[in-house]
Amino acid sequence: MNEKLRAYIDAQFQDAPATRAAVELKEEILQNLTDKYNDLLAEGKNEEAAFNIAIASVGDFSELIKELKKDPAMTKEQEEQYAAYKKRKALLTSIAIGLYILCALPIILLNNAVGVTLMFVLVAASTGVLIYIFMTKPDFAKNDPSMVEDFKAWRETSSDHRRAYKSISSALWCLVVVIYFVVSFATRAWHVTWIIFLVAAAINSVVRAVFDLKK
Repeated sequence: MNEKLRAYIDAQFQDAPATRAAVELKEEILQNLTDKYNDLLAEGKNEEAAFNIAIASVGDFSELIKELKKDPAMTKEQEEQYAAYKKRKALLTSIAIGLYILCALPIILLNNAVGVTLMFVLVAASTGVLIYIFMTKPDFAKNDPSMVEDFKAWRETSSDHRRAYKSISSALWCLVVVIYFVVSFATRAWHVTWIIFLVAAAINSVVRAVFDLKK
């Protein structure tokens, strides 16, 4: 099916200029379609339905091809600003992931209320770092109304949102497992504590809805 997606994009870009910007944009769109297609499969859609929905999500390419022929570019100042942001994002994302991984350590070492509190502090700190990354992203497309630059900006934002959601979702489920075992061993109410997973599933659905609305 991935080959079918590529064939579709190749057909849409057959009239695009043979420029580096056109090739990069085509690959970005293909990657976005592939990610969307895989997400739909994970949600339970069959291959044909996932393909059709993914294709419909990108809409018409005619205006995009026209804008590609104009080939607008970022200014040197914008390029420097964006390069600095990417370095900062890589560093802060690594820190956030490290904090998520370490969030269970206080419970393991302390095994008391203080440990639980420290765990939530670490989770809050790592989530705050991720939010800071996205809130401080330079909007390099604002000085140029080009549809191509708009798409590039949207693509970057969409990818960031997807990565953020997956990171938060993974951290949430790791946290839920820890809470489940701590509460279950502490109360011995194993016949009731499984409800924690239902609550977590609801929270995860809300988080996903928030990210979908943001996109």
